[in-house]
Amino acid sequence: MDVLLSIPLISAVLTPSLSTSVNILFFYATWSALVLSHKPEAIHATSLLVVRVIFWLAPSLLFLAFDFGIPSVAGSIKFDGAKRLPRRPLKLIGLATFNMLLVVAVEAGVSWLYTLATGNTLYKVSTTLPLPWQMFKQTAILFTARETLTYYIHRYLLHEGAVVPLLTRLHTSYSHGEPICALQLYADHPLPLVIYHLVPVLLPAFLLHPHLLTYLAFTLLTTIEGTLVTSGYSIVPGIFLGGIARRTARHYASRGTANYGAWGILDWAHGTSKGKDFMDDARDEADKHNLKERSSAKLDDGAGMVQDGVDALRRSTRKRTPKKN
Repeated sequence: MDVLLSIPLISAVLTPSLSTSVNILFFYATWSALVLSHKPEAIHATSLLVVRVIFWLAPSLLFLAFDFGIPSVAGSIKFDGAKRLPRRPLKLIGLATFNMLLVVAVEAGVSWLYTLATGNTLYKVSTTLPLPWQMFKQTAILFTARETLTYYIHRYLLHEGAVVPLLTRLHTSYSHGEPICALQLYADHPLPLVIYHLVPVLLPAFLLHPHLLTYLAFTLLTTIEGTLVTSGYSIVPGIFLGGIARRTARHYASRGTANYGAWGILDWAHGTSKGKDFMDDARDEADKHNLKERSSAKLDDGAGMVQDGVDALRRSTRKRTPKKN
């Protein structure tokens, strides 16, 4: 929710204020200047790179430095402990960084080819900002499509091996050859990685044609999610986000025999969950909110009792006060 509120258009609806209006005005002026002075493909590619560098590469390198710099402390908050660190961290950094740049380049190339072939941009790029409800609806569709496509691609193409055995061998040897760590999101062979990362987001984009700002908001949220849940840390905040991190760690610990989905919904539906599943997280979330509601109700009851006592005291005081002639 905090991430959503950081998006100016959504924040303006949920928490309107003068400062928010000024921020939106500044954002609109900046966005308009960007659209009028640069090609849509350049805005798309540059934005993707900036999001990946700031919200994945930079924090992942910091996490990795923390793991190796203070292994005793890092091990206490990691699923696999301090003993499960990458054996060749420099090679891992090189592979993951190359793959991230490759994913950005391929996505930008697909967008450019689409424009070249159709004369239209894959994403709507204009000075008109998308409406908050439209952003929310399209982002929800993108997340739903990603969850569905990620599950089936991950399970049937990258692990079960019956469809394309080569992809399974490459993914298993590269992605599951080292313990899970901060760079895990892009630590894979380039071929299965491009398929796994791009098909679940590009295919829905072809059908939906969202505003570029909507797609970038979706990319921002998925990048932050991916960075946290593949970090290997057991202290990822939030019940749902922590649940995804736990299932991701179990996926790698089991060498890919369970937990294929991004959020675990289809794992629960297909019976491929290992450990606490999506429904367990939902129950934990419900219990947490029920506890808050019960605490609030008790607080209200206590406040009501205090108020009743004060009112009774006032009535008794008025009765004892003699009337003046």
